[in-house]
Formats: sequence, structure tokens, C-alpha cells
Amino acid sequence: MIQLGEFHDLIMIRATDHGIYLENEAGEEVLLPNKYVPEDWKEGEKLNVFVYLDHDERPVATTLKPKIKLDQFAKLTCVEVNKFGAFMDWGLEKHLFVPFKEQVVPMQTGESYLVFCYLDLETERLTASSKVHAFLDNSELTVEPFEKVDLLVSNQTDLGYNVIINQLHLGLIYHDEVFKPMNLGDAMQGYIKKIREDNKLDITLQRPGYRSIEPNAQKILDALKAAGGFIDVSDKSDPEEIKSRLHMSKKSFKKAAGSLYKQRLINIGEEGIELKS
Repeated sequence: MIQLGEFHDLIMIRATDHGIYLENEAGEEVLLPNKYVPEDWKEGEKLNVFVYLDHDERPVATTLKPKIKLDQFAKLTCVEVNKFGAFMDWGLEKHLFVPFKEQVVPMQTGESYLVFCYLDLETERLTASSKVHAFLDNSELTVEPFEKVDLLVSNQTDLGYNVIINQLHLGLIYHDEVFKPMNLGDAMQGYIKKIREDNKLDITLQRPGYRSIEPNAQKILDALKAAGGFIDVSDKSDPEEIKSRLHMSKKSFKKAAGSLYKQRLINIGEEGIELKS
């Protein structure tokens, strides 16, 4: 089946006035309009294309790469709002539709929103929703503690930031784990810090436990070199000062500084730390 909203490797089989037809192994066909036909196309060769509905609601192929595909989350910009709903720029000629009922807040032209792309079974059209948490499932987890994962920031809470993990699960980064500005739709990598009994996932942006010592140690070395060999930060410093200046928790700082001291790379004093000459 040539699934809408997905990429397919299809065989170029014949040319028409409107473009060339592509075929899958099951013999299903879809048109690739002339504007997307490669100049050196050859009958029988395969071409990777994305399939969606055109303005006439007909399946068509394109060689353009959309910003989102079926069953995926992405941050998109609203380019139009009318009496039917909102329309998002996803990199293709026909914009992606978001019905009013699928909007957490009324969308406005020019604003960006995190959305999920799904196939509306009633209309058989690709549709988007900003009610992203409804499409996440933690009942059967596909991740393990300390695993490196891909993250998308979904929203801020009193505890921290909710994040989408590997396009599948919902997790939380607590405020004391955040050492840089974070915004809706930001993509980054992090680690599974803890899996709770109810399958809630705690996320950290640093390697958990002993694994965070080396990267943080490098941060301290870089800060020392940039400051001429001495910084007035020690284990007696306020945790917020350490977080602001070195982008790590006080606990991580103490571990990293201890590691550097054992390697005889730094001296630790009451006033701060310095590089060994």
C-alpha cells in the first residue's frame, strides 16, 4: 500500500503530459507531477518520494522533504486561519490542516506550534493536532535507564519541562536539570535518568551518575582556561551561582572537580579552583 504521509521507494514506469507514474511492488501507482521529475529519470529506476493529497484531494508524489510526516511530532508555523481551522507550513505546496477541535489554544497566523501529524480516518486526509500528549504512550516503554534519547520540548510545568522522547513517550526534565534556555519545539538529546513505577520517565540532559563526570570535568577545564587559570567557584559556592556560571548542578561540580584534582590537573582552595602549571 502506498501510505499517505510516508516516504516510499517507487519505480518510475511511464511518462504522461502531467508527469510520470510511479509504482510499488504491488502494482499500485501514483503520479509524480512534472515539476518534480528528475531531468535524467529512466524507466525502471527507483525514486524516493513523499506521498500526500494535492489540492484536488488526489494522492500525488513529491521529491520535496516535508518538515513532518505521518505519526510524527514537529514545530510548525501557522500560515492561515479560516472558518474551517488553521493551516501549517510543512514544506509542501498544500498546507497541513489543523481543525479547531485539535487546537489547544486558538492558533494565530505567524505563530509556531508543536503538532502531531495523523491520518483522519473519517476524511482519509493527513491532519495535525496540537494536543500532542494525546498521541504519546508510556504503557509499554521502549527505553531503558541511562539510554541516550531524542527529545522535543512540549511545554513547561511547575516542575520543569515536559518532553517527547523518541517520538513515542512523555518524559519530564526537572528545573534543576536545566542549565540553558529551553523553548517549545526545541530538539535535543538527553538520557533516561529514571523509570518510575507508574512508567513516568525522568530525563536528564547530562549523562547520569558517574557518566556525567567526564563531560563536566571538561566544562570546568574550559572555564578555567577561558578565565586565565582561576575561577572563584568552590564547593562552598551557592548552587545557583554554580548553575549560572558552569551550567551544572553543585553535586556534578563537586564530582567533576574531585576527578580533576585526583588527576592532578587542578588545585582546590577555599577561594576557588585553579589550573596546575
